[in-house]
Amino acid sequence: MAPTTLPEQLVRTRRFTRGVPERFVVAPDGATVLFLRGRTGDDPADCLWALDLATGRERILADPVRLLTNGRGATPRTAAVEAYATDRAAGVIAFALAGGLWKVDAHQGEPRRLPVPGPVCDPRPDPTGRHLAYVSHGALRVVRADGSGDRAVAEPDGPGVEFGVAVHTSATSLEGPRGHWWSPDGGRLLCARTDFTPVRPWPTAEGTGAPGTPARTALAGTPNPDVTLWLTGLDSPPVPVSWDRAAFEYVVGAGWDTHGPWAVVQSRDQRTVRHLGIDPADGRTTVLAEQHDPCWVQLVPGLPARTGCGALLAHRDANGTRHLTLDGTPLTPAGLQLRVVLAVDGDDILFTASEDPTETHLWSHHPKSGLRQLSSGAGVHSGTRGGDTLVRVTRDTERAGGRAEVLRAGRPAVSVLSYAERPVLDIHAERLVLGPRELRARLHFPSWHRPGSGPLPVLVDPYGGAGLQRVTAELDSRTLLSQWFAERGFAVLTTDGRGTPGRGPDWEREVYGDLFGPVLDDQVTALHEAARRHPDLDLGRVGIRGWSFGGALAALAVLRRPEVFHAAVAGAGVTDQRLYGAHWRERFLGHPDRYPDRYQAADLLLDAPRLTRPLLLIHGLADDNVPPANTLRLSEALSAAGRPHELLLLPGIGHQPIGTTITQELLNRQAAFLRRHLGVEPGGESTHESHGPRAS
Repeated sequence: MAPTTLPEQLVRTRRFTRGVPERFVVAPDGATVLFLRGRTGDDPADCLWALDLATGRERILADPVRLLTNGRGATPRTAAVEAYATDRAAGVIAFALAGGLWKVDAHQGEPRRLPVPGPVCDPRPDPTGRHLAYVSHGALRVVRADGSGDRAVAEPDGPGVEFGVAVHTSATSLEGPRGHWWSPDGGRLLCARTDFTPVRPWPTAEGTGAPGTPARTALAGTPNPDVTLWLTGLDSPPVPVSWDRAAFEYVVGAGWDTHGPWAVVQSRDQRTVRHLGIDPADGRTTVLAEQHDPCWVQLVPGLPARTGCGALLAHRDANGTRHLTLDGTPLTPAGLQLRVVLAVDGDDILFTASEDPTETHLWSHHPKSGLRQLSSGAGVHSGTRGGDTLVRVTRDTERAGGRAEVLRAGRPAVSVLSYAERPVLDIHAERLVLGPRELRARLHFPSWHRPGSGPLPVLVDPYGGAGLQRVTAELDSRTLLSQWFAERGFAVLTTDGRGTPGRGPDWEREVYGDLFGPVLDDQVTALHEAARRHPDLDLGRVGIRGWSFGGALAALAVLRRPEVFHAAVAGAGVTDQRLYGAHWRERFLGHPDRYPDRYQAADLLLDAPRLTRPLLLIHGLADDNVPPANTLRLSEALSAAGRPHELLLLPGIGHQPIGTTITQELLNRQAAFLRRHLGVEPGGESTHESHGPRAS
């Protein structure tokens, strides 16, 4: 049955990600494009597809439902090809499915499950397609492409040790955390060894270690996992890679290109980053480049890299702009903010960058053609390239999930079908630029509201933190949720303040040493500026809701600015800044032993006795991102101070509950709380959601 409400649709579509083509790989000859996509907008079983550009036809290379049932038994609809990797020619494809290692030829034949021990993660063919590497039970293993000769090339030497796994390389990798990398000839591997035993267990609300909690994420000020790098042959013992690990304990990137193996290491204070060249014979390292910053060195996905001629591609932050550089020379002009380097093919560079922070465009640079913009129109654009074939992905306000098209010189564009459902809710919002800092904001109104028809309570709905923008030229699930709350009788204001991405290094570093002060000030400024433009906004009834960083911000707002904010819903917030991941939190506040005053200034528990406004705290008890102890401890501090509040704990729910089966109940609980405390009259809402789903 088709969904009739947005919460139902968020569950069915996994927040409008199902049926959307993603994770594109273009064959070097430009003739074939690989990607993942479900069969419908509510299909959880993503298939591996190939698009033949000569005919424009799509075909399924791997259907998880068919592979796992083979015509027998019930259909495991939740099984999916979650990731895949190819050899250099994009002919041999490896993927993990249901714990097994699978291999398929891109041009012919059926997928085959190889007889190897599972569960399997991160399988990768070597560039020549002769072998597949994968991780299982903490060992890095290699098997021939025909399924023979399976063996471990690096095995754990302790209970907390894993080979082929690294914890911080997602900062520079486009594929998430990577832990092993093939040599170009397929004869050797560079791999990470990660020892998790130094990591302390997460605390419970009482401050003791939680029994059975996996100790994989170090909290601020505590020991990190011990990560080393090793060079290994297929039949020879590993050789350690040497560098000053005492000074540079973070391994934030690594790889092996035609110029040799390399690594990117970072100091604990994150003010210095080194790009190291590795001698493949003995593991000795040479510093190829070094970056310094008095706050922190930003890590850019896709960088550093080396072009075909060996020139070093990196970035430089100067005079408010993040530039793309080649051997230290800027390739991009002032005001164009580098986002991500997507692909480097010889001397051809594909990347994204922004002039307007709400938009991201696709760019290329080549020594002959120079700098070229490859996208147009408001939106968030991305893509990938192989040879002369470009896949351009555009996410705009026209459709959920965006659209993808394949472009080749002198030939018509080929669209890649998307089965993303059309949202059942229309957006009624205005984009704003507010105040002297030109804060980017979006103001949602109920579909039934007309200017001058009466005052509306305001719901401030930010994220506000350094890792995420909310105000962009795209339609996503968060934007739809803001409109859903608007239909409950609110004017909903979302603002990206200081610290958020897209406006350059100086803007990002405004929150160094003070996570909340500038962010909260910007939310207040935006609120007052929006009300000055729209008299229907009732500043006597202002609520705030948020999740993760936004959850901490929401709680802080009613604790420290109760004259502005009259009720708050705070989900999964970090209330004690020492109870969050060291690599992220220390980037902004430094080490708590050196800067205890910064952590104290951002400690919401110390503000608990100041609460005078209604506050609803929410946290999933299976949250593996923000320890639930954050919310539990704030609740305890509030109770100890005699401050009434509401607490909603979600057993078995992780950091992202929206899209799970509790979505409707969770959103209704928040809306009811805010409506009750902000004086929304019964009936002052719209339950009509304007149209049914459709493919786009």
